[in-house]
Amino acid sequence: MSPEISSLSNGLTVVTDSMPGLESAAVGVWVNTGTRNETPPQMGISHMLEHMAFKGTLRRSARQIAEEIEAVGGILNAYTSREQTAFHARVLKNDVPVALDIIADILTRPTFEPGELERERQVVLQELGQARDTPDDIIFDHLQNAMFQDQPMGWSILGEDATVSAFSADMLRDYMTTNYRAGGMTLVASGAVEHGAMVRLAEDLFGELKSGAIPPPPAARYTGGEFRQDTDLEQAHLAFALPGLANADPDFFIGQVYATALGGGTSSRLFQEAREKRGLCYSIYAFANGFQDSGFLGIYAGTGEKEAGEIAAVVAGEMQAIAGNLTEAEVSRARAQIKVSLLMGLERPGTRSEQIACQLFALGRLQSPAEIVAQLDSIDAAQVRRYAAGVMQSVPAMAAIGPVARLESHARFAGRFSGAALPSAAE
Repeated sequence: MSPEISSLSNGLTVVTDSMPGLESAAVGVWVNTGTRNETPPQMGISHMLEHMAFKGTLRRSARQIAEEIEAVGGILNAYTSREQTAFHARVLKNDVPVALDIIADILTRPTFEPGELERERQVVLQELGQARDTPDDIIFDHLQNAMFQDQPMGWSILGEDATVSAFSADMLRDYMTTNYRAGGMTLVASGAVEHGAMVRLAEDLFGELKSGAIPPPPAARYTGGEFRQDTDLEQAHLAFALPGLANADPDFFIGQVYATALGGGTSSRLFQEAREKRGLCYSIYAFANGFQDSGFLGIYAGTGEKEAGEIAAVVAGEMQAIAGNLTEAEVSRARAQIKVSLLMGLERPGTRSEQIACQLFALGRLQSPAEIVAQLDSIDAAQVRRYAAGVMQSVPAMAAIGPVARLESHARFAGRFSGAALPSAAE
């Protein structure tokens, strides 16, 4: 069955995605606001709001929220990204009203009690410290910042110690008043759900959400650049990036096929050359991330101190080679990997809900699995080679943590591409 879509009088979008045969449902509210909607003093506030949502409302204490959802065997969670914040649950079909009542409560009646705020502040500060101690995690924050310098798209989702330490209840309320409006929110339910009943339930529970749209964030502008931290670790963590495609770009899936052929599996170019042939690293992979108005190609490698001196040349060399000699067999394998990942994900209600929300925010419409598969099947090697050649005209970004003294300079790595000179962050 195709998803059904309705809009409430306040502008909240309600989508149901019925999956016959299931006895459970995934339900949630996606808010089209995240890190890129923040100002400098608010850096990390979207993530802090996500944490504080479970810490008490006018109707429920933090303990009551936890006990009520677990009394029906449900799972309640949330996450923050650079573009969205989501509050979601997985429950049996008869308990959907319980889950949505809790989600509506935390979105419309949070208290931000000072004691809870202070306790959660300490939790987030510990989370920041843990991230800094996890180089294969924090490396991607540094890469994002190198790609999008001096703008919210480049900021850490977690924020910084100084901003997190300064958040007040009033700041949280002000941010929520501005950015949590029904016109920028989507309620999605997948699994054992019925559309009419879900719309009626949403009207009852979410009718008091303020109407209106969320202010648009600043446009993302790729700058390129470098972060390097030479420190005493067992392994060097290296990440590279080049400009990619927005989710709505007509060539978006060409970029996905390119990234998969380059480094998306054990048969990929980078894995075969860097690990299997040269033994330079244990882990190396490529990926393509899309945002609503931008995107990037990313590459990660975990390697030794000596081998770090060779990785950049191998990465650039394989990117150059794939632009000239990518085969139809490689494209066929990449298409198959993407299609199987897509179709397997559709077996999970939570994945379906997230895809629906993200498609509506990025595209303004839903893409059916058949449409996506047809787009993938239409891609041939010549299209991917042309795209790969265009990537080689770009300016790269790079981030490195660990024993990276032997890693070539950013200027040398950038010289392996044909992009223009790096723009200043102010341009």
